[in-house]
Amino acid sequence: MRNSLQFLLALVCLAVLAGYSNSSAAEKRYVGGDISLLPAYEEAGAKYSDHSGTPIADLIPFLGEEGMNAMRVRVFVNPGDYDGKDADPNACQTIESIIPLCRRIKDAGMALMLDFHYSDTWADPSQQFTPKQWAGLTDEELCNELYDYTRKSLLKLKDAGIVPDFIQPGNEISYGMLWGGYGTPESELKKVLMGSEANWERLGSLLQYAVKGCREICPLAKIVLHTERTGAIDVQDNFYQQMQRMKIDYDVIGLSYYPYFHGPLSSLENAIVSLESKFKDKKIMVVETGYSYKWEVPGTSCPVDYPYTEEGQNQFVKELVEMLLRHDSVDGLFWWWLEYNAYGTTLSGWYNAALFDSTTGRACAALKTLCSFSAGDGAGVSEIKTENARMDMIFDLEGRRVEKPRQGLYIINGEKKIIR
Repeated sequence: MRNSLQFLLALVCLAVLAGYSNSSAAEKRYVGGDISLLPAYEEAGAKYSDHSGTPIADLIPFLGEEGMNAMRVRVFVNPGDYDGKDADPNACQTIESIIPLCRRIKDAGMALMLDFHYSDTWADPSQQFTPKQWAGLTDEELCNELYDYTRKSLLKLKDAGIVPDFIQPGNEISYGMLWGGYGTPESELKKVLMGSEANWERLGSLLQYAVKGCREICPLAKIVLHTERTGAIDVQDNFYQQMQRMKIDYDVIGLSYYPYFHGPLSSLENAIVSLESKFKDKKIMVVETGYSYKWEVPGTSCPVDYPYTEEGQNQFVKELVEMLLRHDSVDGLFWWWLEYNAYGTTLSGWYNAALFDSTTGRACAALKTLCSFSAGDGAGVSEIKTENARMDMIFDLEGRRVEKPRQGLYIINGEKKIIR
């Protein structure tokens, strides 16, 4: 009798799903953040607490309870080799050093996004310095080195029982990657500026070899091509048109968006609309975003629409989530450096766009608001507490019985509900 009841409930679930299988709520949405420095803050004694001030014993499971289901971790080639004047101790992750953190993420049941910087230091639109060990290689040798490094790095993770769900072959590569070494004259940098046909072809070759390494070792991982020209749609779209022309194999368009660098939310939405119209076969993720809960972030270049307060940060996130949920193509939202927390430590130089307040250690209100992205818009969905749900009548959106549900969207007694 019990098995028959479960079978009937599963049929009910499938019938309910059929009614909204094309809706945004039925789509898998990923929400999380880049937490690459969490081990450093834990070692420094950072004290994290929840919204009410209760201490958090382990941050990653707490973030899962809040509603996050994915995390991003960056990796550099040999960060100890970089000796530029702007050397940053935060750019310190090697493939060996991130294994414990990646294991914690996967053990928590979260998706993992691996972000290859392909440099010894930060790779971004202003600098894409070739690792010191690769200096002097010809372009052909560099392609082979990139392929070998990517494969070997992923094999080290795989041998440790860790398989990324998403892989970024390059970080913010709007103008290319592996330009040359630190201090290289500007004329020798391999930037893919508008009209630089040879450099586009060079970038295409590099990406083909990097992606080949990813596909061979992690064939199920989604490949993310990450750019950050959301405020310059012509540059942004030209990049992905070049990728299309060169037949680069990838799955996801990854964007950076910070309102104080890229302009108002309308700039991001316009960028998304343009991409949706031109690249209908690609998903879109905002793989980096952020906003300050206290004081201006140094170096900002655009006026903002929200005050630099916890309330202002939360309002930004609320409007960001509402906007993204209007676009079925968007299935990922990641906060950059969400784990920064100087409370309980001697750390200075606060990064004020984190999701924990360094003056108290408390989770900011925006954390919970950000997590609402993974559950869709919630329209027509009632909420239920885990303790109030019949444990033998909870199914996921594919009709599979769930023994220990986390926060998220489920079918309970044949109805779509969000467990909080």
